[in-house]
Amino acid sequence: MAETDRVVIAGAGPVGLCAALYLATRDIPVLVLEAGDDLAIDLRASTFHPPTLDLLDQFAGIPSELEAQGLRARHWQYRDRQEGAIVTWDMDVLRDDTNHPYRLQTEQWKLTRLIQSRLAAFPHAELRFGHKVVGATPKDGAAAVTVETPDGDKVEIEGRYLIGADGANSQVRQGLGIDYEGLTFPELFLSISTTFEYKDVWSDLTYVNYIADPDEWLVLLRVVDAWRVLFPTSLDEDREKALSDEMVQARLRTVCDPGVEFDVIHRTHYGVHQRVATRYREGNILLAGDSAHINNPLGGMGMNGGIQDAFNLAEKLAVIWRGEADDSLLDLYEEQRRAMAIGFVQESTIRNREMLKETDSKIRQERHDDLRRIADDPARTREYLLKVSMIAALREYEEQEAA
Repeated sequence: MAETDRVVIAGAGPVGLCAALYLATRDIPVLVLEAGDDLAIDLRASTFHPPTLDLLDQFAGIPSELEAQGLRARHWQYRDRQEGAIVTWDMDVLRDDTNHPYRLQTEQWKLTRLIQSRLAAFPHAELRFGHKVVGATPKDGAAAVTVETPDGDKVEIEGRYLIGADGANSQVRQGLGIDYEGLTFPELFLSISTTFEYKDVWSDLTYVNYIADPDEWLVLLRVVDAWRVLFPTSLDEDREKALSDEMVQARLRTVCDPGVEFDVIHRTHYGVHQRVATRYREGNILLAGDSAHINNPLGGMGMNGGIQDAFNLAEKLAVIWRGEADDSLLDLYEEQRRAMAIGFVQESTIRNREMLKETDSKIRQERHDDLRRIADDPARTREYLLKVSMIAALREYEEQEAA
C-alpha cells in the first residue's frame, strides 16, 4: 500500500479524533494533523447527549472511562429567574431508546485524551502536532493539504481522502472557497466557572439548568469541579473589563449574593455564530464539525452534532474503502448531515435562545404553561425528550439512509 493511500484528517479535536479512531479500528490508515503542540484543553463544550454516547459505545471502554471523569445528569431543568423551576425533565423516560438515558457532563478534552491513548496502539494511525494546515486541493481520486511544519517549511501531504475538522476558521473550507453562510448574534457570551455551590441556595437545582429572564437569562451547568455560569453580554462591553475580577464578581452576584467573594477558576468571553457551509464535499475532501457548521451553545448540540458527523462520515468511508460502495455515497453524507445542521441543530439552538430571552410576559407564560402540559403527559414527555436529546433527528436520517 502506498504511503498516500490513507485518510488525512485536519484537526485533532473530538470530531477529527473520533473519525480517526473509527477508521483505525477498521484497518484504514489515518494521519491526523494538528496545528497545536498538544491536544487543546477547551472548556466550552461539556455536555454529551445520549445518542453521542451510544455512538461512542463502539470504542470499547471509552464511555465508561469518560463517565468516571464526569457526572451523569439524569435530570435537567427549565427555570424562570422569578418563578423558579418550571419543569424538571427526567431522561430516564428514554431508557428503552438509548443505552445512556442521561446527559454526561464532562469536558470535551477528556474524550480527546482517551482517544489519543487508543490511537497509539495502531501502527497505521499517526498524530502529528505542530502541523498547521493552510490549504487544501482536490485531486483526481485523491486530496492534498498544504501544511506548515514545526520547522517553518511548507509541505504538501496527500491522501486518498481528506477530512477537514479544523474548526470554525477552517483552512480546508476557506482554501476550497466554500461559503460559510449564516449570522453572528449581536451579543457575546461570558462563561464563568466557580466552585461556589449553588445547590446551597436552590436545593432543587439539577446539573443542567436553563434560566429564562427578560432582562438577563443565564445557564447554570455543573461539571465535576465547578459550576459553569453562562451570561449574554453586550457587543459594546469592554472585553478586558468584563473579564476583570471586579466585573466577574459583580455578574455572579446578580445570580445570588452569598456575602463572600466567589472562587473563580476560569473565565472567557466569545462571540456567537450560526453558520453552515454551503457544501460539505469537494471531490475527496469532506468537512465535518465546526468546519461545516457552528451554532450557539444553548442545548449543547455543537460538539454532539460534530461527533455525529464524524461517525456518519467515517462509516461511509469504511464502506467505500472495502469496495462495497463508490464515492457517490459521500453525497449522502453531505445531504444527511447538512440537513441535520440546518433543519434541527440551527433551528433548535435559535429557539432555545429566543425562549430564554423572551420579554413579552404573556408569551413567556404561554410557553411555561405549554412545557408544564408536556411534562404532565408521559407520551408527549418522551416525544419531547427524544427531540431535544437529538435521538429523533438521528433516527430520521438513519431511516432515510435505509430507504
